[in-house]
Amino acid sequence: MTRSSRLGASLGLNSVLVGLLAGFGLWAHSLALLADAGHNLADVAAITGTWVAVRWAMRPSTQARSFGYHRGTILVALANATLTIAVTAVIAWEAAHRISHPGSVNAVAMVGIGAVALAVNLASVLLLNDRSEDLNMRTAAWHMAADAFAGLGVIAAGVVIMTTTGLQVIDPAVSLGIGAVIVIQSWKLVRESVDVLLESTPSDMDLSHLTSAMEAVRGVSEVHDLHVWSLSSEVRALSAHLVLSGHPSLEGAQAVADEVKGAISKPFSISHATLETECERCVDAAEDPCGVDTALHANAHRNEVSSARDDGTAAGSHQRKGARRLLPRHL
Repeated sequence: MTRSSRLGASLGLNSVLVGLLAGFGLWAHSLALLADAGHNLADVAAITGTWVAVRWAMRPSTQARSFGYHRGTILVALANATLTIAVTAVIAWEAAHRISHPGSVNAVAMVGIGAVALAVNLASVLLLNDRSEDLNMRTAAWHMAADAFAGLGVIAAGVVIMTTTGLQVIDPAVSLGIGAVIVIQSWKLVRESVDVLLESTPSDMDLSHLTSAMEAVRGVSEVHDLHVWSLSSEVRALSAHLVLSGHPSLEGAQAVADEVKGAISKPFSISHATLETECERCVDAAEDPCGVDTALHANAHRNEVSSARDDGTAAGSHQRKGARRLLPRHL
Protein backbone atom coordinates (compact mmCIF):
# COMPACT_ATOMS: atom_id res chain seq x y z
CA MET A 1 0.00 0.00 0.00
CA THR A 2 1.12 3.55 -0.67
CA ARG A 3 1.39 6.07 2.15
CA SER A 4 -1.63 7.96 0.84
CA SER A 5 -3.81 4.82 0.84
CA ARG A 6 -2.61 3.84 4.32
CA LEU A 7 -3.48 7.30 5.62
CA GLY A 8 -6.84 7.31 3.85
CA ALA A 9 -7.92 3.98 5.34
CA SER A 10 -6.84 5.02 8.83
CA LEU A 11 -8.64 8.36 8.44
CA GLY A 12 -11.91 6.63 7.56
CA LEU A 13 -11.70 4.24 10.53
CA ASN A 14 -10.91 6.96 13.04
CA SER A 15 -13.57 9.37 11.77
CA VAL A 16 -16.24 6.74 12.50
CA LEU A 17 -14.63 5.95 15.85
CA VAL A 18 -14.72 9.59 16.99
CA GLY A 19 -18.50 9.68 16.54
CA LEU A 20 -18.95 6.44 18.49
CA LEU A 21 -16.71 7.51 21.37
CA ALA A 22 -18.24 10.97 21.69
CA GLY A 23 -21.83 9.72 21.48
CA PHE A 24 -21.43 6.88 23.97
CA GLY A 25 -19.18 9.02 26.19
CA LEU A 26 -21.97 11.58 26.63
CA TRP A 27 -24.59 8.85 27.10
CA ALA A 28 -22.49 6.91 29.64
CA HIS A 29 -21.20 10.08 31.41
CA SER A 30 -17.68 8.71 30.96
CA LEU A 31 -14.84 11.22 30.81
CA ALA A 32 -12.46 8.41 29.84
CA LEU A 33 -14.51 7.77 26.70
CA LEU A 34 -14.72 11.50 25.97
CA ALA A 35 -10.97 11.80 26.51
CA ASP A 36 -10.43 8.99 24.03
CA ALA A 37 -12.82 10.72 21.61
CA GLY A 38 -10.87 13.97 21.97
CA HIS A 39 -7.56 12.28 21.28
CA ASN A 40 -9.01 10.44 18.30
CA LEU A 41 -10.39 13.73 16.98
CA ALA A 42 -6.88 15.17 17.24
CA ASP A 43 -5.66 12.06 15.44
CA VAL A 44 -8.14 12.63 12.60
CA ALA A 45 -6.72 16.14 12.22
CA ALA A 46 -3.18 14.73 12.47
CA ILE A 47 -3.79 12.07 9.83
CA THR A 48 -5.40 14.64 7.54
CA GLY A 49 -2.41 16.93 7.97
CA THR A 50 -0.01 14.05 7.40
CA TRP A 51 -1.80 13.08 4.18
CA VAL A 52 -1.57 16.69 2.98
CA ALA A 53 2.13 16.83 3.96
CA VAL A 54 2.94 13.58 2.12
CA ARG A 55 1.30 14.92 -1.03
CA TRP A 56 2.98 18.30 -0.49
CA ALA A 57 6.46 16.79 -0.20
CA MET A 58 6.00 15.05 -3.56
CA ARG A 59 5.77 18.37 -5.40
CA PRO A 60 8.86 19.23 -7.47
CA SER A 61 11.25 22.00 -6.46
CA THR A 62 10.88 25.44 -8.00
CA GLN A 63 13.01 28.57 -8.26
CA ALA A 64 11.26 29.96 -5.21
CA ARG A 65 11.49 26.61 -3.32
CA SER A 66 14.86 25.29 -4.48
CA PHE A 67 14.86 22.53 -1.82
CA GLY A 68 11.29 21.54 -2.65
CA TYR A 69 8.57 21.07 -0.04
CA HIS A 70 10.18 18.46 2.20
CA ARG A 71 10.19 20.79 5.22
CA GLY A 72 6.37 20.96 5.03
CA THR A 73 6.13 17.49 6.59
CA ILE A 74 7.99 18.79 9.66
CA LEU A 75 5.68 21.78 9.99
CA VAL A 76 2.66 19.46 9.94
CA ALA A 77 4.25 17.09 12.47
CA LEU A 78 4.90 20.03 14.81
CA ALA A 79 1.31 21.25 14.43
CA ASN A 80 -0.05 17.75 15.09
CA ALA A 81 1.97 17.27 18.28
CA THR A 82 1.04 20.75 19.53
CA LEU A 83 -2.66 20.10 18.85
CA THR A 84 -2.51 16.84 20.78
CA ILE A 85 -0.97 18.56 23.80
CA ALA A 86 -3.65 21.27 23.69
CA VAL A 87 -6.50 18.71 23.56
CA THR A 88 -4.93 16.74 26.42
CA ALA A 89 -4.69 19.90 28.55
CA VAL A 90 -8.43 20.56 28.14
CA ILE A 91 -9.29 16.97 29.09
CA ALA A 92 -6.94 17.10 32.10
CA TRP A 93 -8.71 20.23 33.33
CA GLU A 94 -12.09 18.47 33.20
CA ALA A 95 -10.60 15.32 34.78
CA ALA A 96 -9.32 17.33 37.75
CA HIS A 97 -12.84 18.64 38.30
CA ARG A 98 -14.37 15.16 37.96
CA ILE A 99 -11.98 13.70 40.54
CA SER A 100 -13.34 16.05 43.19
CA HIS A 101 -16.94 15.67 41.92
CA PRO A 102 -17.24 12.15 40.46
CA GLY A 103 -20.50 11.23 38.73
CA SER A 104 -22.29 8.03 37.86
CA VAL A 105 -20.69 6.17 34.94
CA ASN A 106 -22.11 3.39 32.73
CA ALA A 107 -19.33 0.84 33.06
CA VAL A 108 -20.80 -1.64 30.56
CA ALA A 109 -20.72 0.99 27.81
CA MET A 110 -17.15 1.89 28.77
CA VAL A 111 -15.99 -1.70 28.35
CA GLY A 112 -17.84 -2.27 25.08
CA ILE A 113 -16.87 0.95 23.31
CA GLY A 114 -13.36 0.77 24.78
CA ALA A 115 -12.94 -2.64 23.15
CA VAL A 116 -14.09 -1.24 19.79
CA ALA A 117 -11.67 1.70 20.11
CA LEU A 118 -8.82 -0.68 20.99
CA ALA A 119 -9.48 -2.82 17.90
CA VAL A 120 -9.76 0.18 15.54
CA ASN A 121 -6.60 1.81 16.88
CA LEU A 122 -4.57 -1.40 16.65
CA ALA A 123 -5.72 -1.78 13.04
CA SER A 124 -4.63 1.82 12.38
CA VAL A 125 -1.20 1.15 13.89
CA LEU A 126 -0.73 -1.75 11.47
CA LEU A 127 -1.85 0.45 8.57
CA LEU A 128 0.42 3.38 9.40
CA ASN A 129 3.51 1.42 10.40
CA ASP A 130 5.29 1.47 7.03
CA ARG A 131 8.70 1.05 8.75
CA SER A 132 9.98 4.34 7.38
CA GLU A 133 11.87 7.15 9.10
CA ASP A 134 9.29 9.76 8.05
CA LEU A 135 8.48 11.83 11.14
CA ASN A 136 4.89 12.36 10.01
CA MET A 137 4.16 8.66 9.58
CA ARG A 138 5.82 7.89 12.91
CA THR A 139 3.77 10.66 14.55
CA ALA A 140 0.53 9.29 13.13
CA ALA A 141 1.44 5.71 14.10
CA TRP A 142 2.31 6.85 17.62
CA HIS A 143 -1.02 8.64 17.93
CA MET A 144 -2.79 5.40 17.08
CA ALA A 145 -0.64 3.36 19.48
CA ALA A 146 -1.31 5.87 22.26
CA ASP A 147 -5.03 5.71 21.58
CA ALA A 148 -4.89 1.91 21.64
CA PHE A 149 -3.34 2.25 25.08
CA ALA A 150 -6.13 4.70 25.96
CA GLY A 151 -8.75 2.17 24.84
CA LEU A 152 -7.14 -0.44 27.06
CA GLY A 153 -7.27 2.03 29.96
CA VAL A 154 -10.98 2.68 29.34
CA ILE A 155 -11.68 -1.07 29.41
CA ALA A 156 -9.72 -1.48 32.65
CA ALA A 157 -11.55 1.46 34.25
CA GLY A 158 -14.92 -0.01 33.22
CA VAL A 159 -14.05 -3.41 34.67
CA VAL A 160 -12.94 -1.81 37.96
CA ILE A 161 -16.17 0.19 38.23
CA MET A 162 -18.26 -2.92 37.46
CA THR A 163 -16.51 -5.01 40.10
CA THR A 164 -16.41 -2.42 42.88
CA THR A 165 -18.94 -0.16 44.51
CA GLY A 166 -18.63 3.58 44.43
CA LEU A 167 -15.23 3.75 42.74
CA GLN A 168 -16.40 6.15 40.03
CA VAL A 169 -13.30 8.28 40.49
CA ILE A 170 -11.31 5.72 38.48
CA ASP A 171 -12.87 7.12 35.27
CA PRO A 172 -11.28 10.63 35.43
CA ALA A 173 -8.12 9.15 36.97
CA VAL A 174 -7.64 6.90 33.94
CA SER A 175 -8.20 9.84 31.60
CA LEU A 176 -5.40 11.73 33.42
CA GLY A 177 -3.06 8.76 33.07
CA ILE A 178 -3.83 8.47 29.37
CA GLY A 179 -3.19 12.19 28.90
CA ALA A 180 0.14 12.10 30.74
CA VAL A 181 1.52 9.34 28.51
CA ILE A 182 0.37 11.08 25.34
CA VAL A 183 1.79 14.46 26.38
CA ILE A 184 5.21 12.94 27.12
CA GLN A 185 5.45 11.38 23.67
CA SER A 186 3.99 14.45 21.95
CA TRP A 187 6.62 16.62 23.63
CA LYS A 188 9.35 14.37 22.24
CA LEU A 189 7.87 14.84 18.76
CA VAL A 190 7.79 18.61 19.28
CA ARG A 191 11.49 18.57 20.17
CA GLU A 192 12.34 16.45 17.12
CA SER A 193 10.40 18.80 14.85
CA VAL A 194 12.04 21.90 16.32
CA ASP A 195 15.49 20.32 15.91
CA VAL A 196 14.81 19.84 12.20
CA LEU A 197 13.49 23.40 11.82
CA LEU A 198 16.60 24.75 13.57
CA GLU A 199 18.71 22.69 11.14
CA SER A 200 20.38 20.86 14.00
CA THR A 201 22.74 17.99 13.30
CA PRO A 202 20.66 14.76 13.22
CA SER A 203 20.77 13.05 16.60
CA ASP A 204 22.12 9.79 15.16
CA MET A 205 24.89 11.52 13.17
CA ASP A 206 28.45 11.29 14.53
CA LEU A 207 30.35 14.15 12.91
CA SER A 208 33.74 12.74 13.90
CA HIS A 209 32.98 9.49 12.06
CA LEU A 210 31.64 11.42 9.09
CA THR A 211 34.76 13.59 8.96
CA SER A 212 37.01 10.51 9.17
CA ALA A 213 35.13 8.86 6.30
CA MET A 214 35.55 11.96 4.14
CA GLU A 215 39.25 12.39 4.99
CA ALA A 216 39.84 8.70 4.25
CA VAL A 217 39.18 9.39 0.57
CA ARG A 218 42.44 9.59 -1.35
CA GLY A 219 43.35 13.18 -2.19
CA VAL A 220 41.59 14.77 0.81
CA SER A 221 43.95 16.17 3.42
CA GLU A 222 41.42 18.01 5.59
CA VAL A 223 37.69 18.65 5.98
CA HIS A 224 36.37 21.80 7.64
CA ASP A 225 33.26 24.02 7.75
CA LEU A 226 31.19 20.83 7.88
CA HIS A 227 27.42 21.18 8.25
CA VAL A 228 24.80 18.43 8.22
CA TRP A 229 21.09 19.14 8.58
CA SER A 230 17.71 17.65 7.75
CA LEU A 231 15.22 18.96 5.23
CA SER A 232 12.80 16.36 6.56
CA SER A 233 13.13 13.22 8.67
CA GLU A 234 14.14 11.32 5.52
CA VAL A 235 16.15 13.88 3.53
CA ARG A 236 19.55 15.02 4.81
CA ALA A 237 21.84 17.63 3.29
CA LEU A 238 25.54 18.34 3.80
CA SER A 239 27.99 21.11 2.97
CA ALA A 240 31.73 21.13 3.60
CA HIS A 241 35.10 22.46 2.47
CA LEU A 242 37.66 19.91 1.27
CA VAL A 243 41.35 20.77 1.36
CA LEU A 244 42.93 18.68 -1.40
CA SER A 245 46.52 17.50 -1.44
CA GLY A 246 48.90 17.84 -4.38
CA HIS A 247 47.27 20.86 -6.06
CA PRO A 248 45.15 18.79 -8.48
CA SER A 249 43.63 20.07 -11.73
CA LEU A 250 39.97 21.09 -11.92
CA GLU A 251 39.07 17.68 -13.32
CA GLY A 252 41.05 15.97 -10.57
CA ALA A 253 39.37 18.04 -7.85
CA GLN A 254 35.94 17.19 -9.24
CA ALA A 255 36.82 13.48 -9.28
CA VAL A 256 37.86 13.60 -5.61
CA ALA A 257 34.66 15.46 -4.66
CA ASP A 258 32.54 12.87 -6.48
CA GLU A 259 34.36 10.07 -4.65
CA VAL A 260 33.68 11.78 -1.32
CA LYS A 261 29.97 12.04 -2.15
CA GLY A 262 29.90 8.35 -2.99
CA ALA A 263 31.66 7.45 0.26
CA ILE A 264 29.12 9.24 2.48
CA SER A 265 25.86 8.91 0.55
CA LYS A 266 24.58 5.52 1.76
CA PRO A 267 26.51 5.01 5.03
CA PHE A 268 25.36 8.38 6.41
CA SER A 269 22.09 8.76 4.45
CA ILE A 270 23.18 12.01 2.79
CA SER A 271 20.73 12.89 0.01
CA HIS A 272 22.32 16.15 -1.11
CA ALA A 273 25.95 17.21 -0.65
CA THR A 274 27.61 20.51 -1.60
CA LEU A 275 31.41 20.39 -1.46
CA GLU A 276 33.84 23.27 -1.94
CA THR A 277 37.36 22.18 -2.90
CA GLU A 278 40.48 24.10 -1.83
CA CYS A 279 44.16 23.63 -2.64
CA GLU A 280 45.16 25.16 0.68
CA ARG A 281 43.37 25.94 3.90
CA CYS A 282 41.74 29.36 3.78
CA VAL A 283 43.83 30.66 6.69
CA ASP A 284 46.36 28.80 8.80
CA ALA A 285 44.62 29.35 12.12
CA ALA A 286 43.17 27.27 14.92
CA GLU A 287 39.69 28.76 14.38
CA ASP A 288 37.88 27.59 11.26
CA PRO A 289 38.10 30.59 8.91
CA CYS A 290 35.05 29.48 6.94
CA GLY A 291 32.82 28.86 9.95
CA VAL A 292 29.50 30.66 10.26
CA ASP A 293 30.40 32.23 13.61
CA THR A 294 33.75 33.45 12.27
CA ALA A 295 32.04 35.07 9.30
CA LEU A 296 29.41 36.69 11.52
CA HIS A 297 32.07 38.15 13.83
CA ALA A 298 34.04 39.46 10.87
CA ASN A 299 30.93 41.09 9.37
CA ALA A 300 30.02 42.64 12.71
CA HIS A 301 33.52 44.07 13.05
CA ARG A 302 33.40 45.50 9.53
CA ASN A 303 30.01 47.05 10.25
CA GLU A 304 31.35 48.68 13.43
CA VAL A 305 34.35 50.11 11.58
CA SER A 306 32.12 51.35 8.76
CA SER A 307 29.70 52.95 11.22
CA ALA A 308 32.56 54.67 13.03
CA ARG A 309 33.89 56.03 9.74
CA ASP A 310 30.42 57.19 8.72
CA ASP A 311 29.96 58.94 12.09
CA GLY A 312 33.36 60.60 11.75
CA THR A 313 32.61 61.75 8.22
CA ALA A 314 29.21 63.08 9.27
CA ALA A 315 30.72 64.94 12.24
CA GLY A 316 33.47 66.46 10.06
CA SER A 317 30.93 67.51 7.47
CA HIS A 318 28.76 69.06 10.15
CA GLN A 319 31.73 71.03 11.53
CA ARG A 320 32.68 72.28 8.07
CA LYS A 321 29.12 73.39 7.42
CA GLY A 322 29.08 75.19 10.76
CA ALA A 323 32.36 76.88 9.95
CA ARG A 324 30.97 78.06 6.64
CA ARG A 325 27.94 79.48 8.38
CA LEU A 326 30.05 81.31 10.96
CA LEU A 327 32.64 82.66 8.53
CA PRO A 328 30.59 85.61 7.17
CA ARG A 329 29.79 86.81 10.70
CA HIS A 330 33.48 87.05 11.66
CA LEU A 331 34.20 88.95 8.50
